[in-house]
Amino acid sequence: MAGPTTAERGARPRSESGRPDEGPPGRRFGLPRLRVSSRVLIVFFAAALLVAGGIWALYGSSWLRIEKVNTSGTDALTRAEVVAAADVPVGAPLISVDTDGIEARLRRKLPRIDSVEVVRSWPNDIGLKVIERKPVLLLKNGAKFIEVDAGGVRFATVEKAPKDVPLLELAVDRSAATRRFGTERLTREAVRVHAELPEKVAGNIRVVRVRSYDSISLELTGGRTVMWGSGEDGTAKARALTALMKAVPTAGHFDVSAPTAPAASGS
Repeated sequence: MAGPTTAERGARPRSESGRPDEGPPGRRFGLPRLRVSSRVLIVFFAAALLVAGGIWALYGSSWLRIEKVNTSGTDALTRAEVVAAADVPVGAPLISVDTDGIEARLRRKLPRIDSVEVVRSWPNDIGLKVIERKPVLLLKNGAKFIEVDAGGVRFATVEKAPKDVPLLELAVDRSAATRRFGTERLTREAVRVHAELPEKVAGNIRVVRVRSYDSISLELTGGRTVMWGSGEDGTAKARALTALMKAVPTAGHFDVSAPTAPAASGS
């Protein structure tokens, strides 16, 4: 018996009305009919309103705008100096403030600032948490003094020398060795020596004198002197100096440039 013809195979089934059967209700040509409930629409529009309201509150309203700039951590610097250098855009939306830009501006305009943290203090304030550089040595510059911090950075010039901060004398010659190291490197070596000194000795220093990389000496109160040598082996030199001062307390000169063979002389 012959099977169905090509035409019969390709013909779509028809409903009782004679029209091609379109399948179950809700489907046409095999694609699902999308039905969105009213609850989903309400949630969607509520979320959109919340987002729009949040954006308006942060950027468009007057509630979250900068009204005040607070500072902390200042010592030599005044609050007015820090606020002026920060140049915070008072009245601008708090969310939009460029905290990195403020930090960079402060460090550029006020070299005395070692680090600063710029903090948004909701709803209306900016906080500037400052850490100032502290002088450990002073370079004399005419009638003024240049402050040098623990990193060897020359950060400020002052009229009056801070109390208990020793002088740094760069009495260097123009030899090839000096040209090789440079005054910046020699300044850092002097700071390095100062940091390695025993606490009792550091409190009695009046002058750190640098003649070359390998010739750093100290002038203490009471006319005493210490030949330290280079900045290397600082821990061993500090131990040797402490032992010498205990063994020969009346000595006027101590030499720890070779810490394995320290010497003391004078009285």
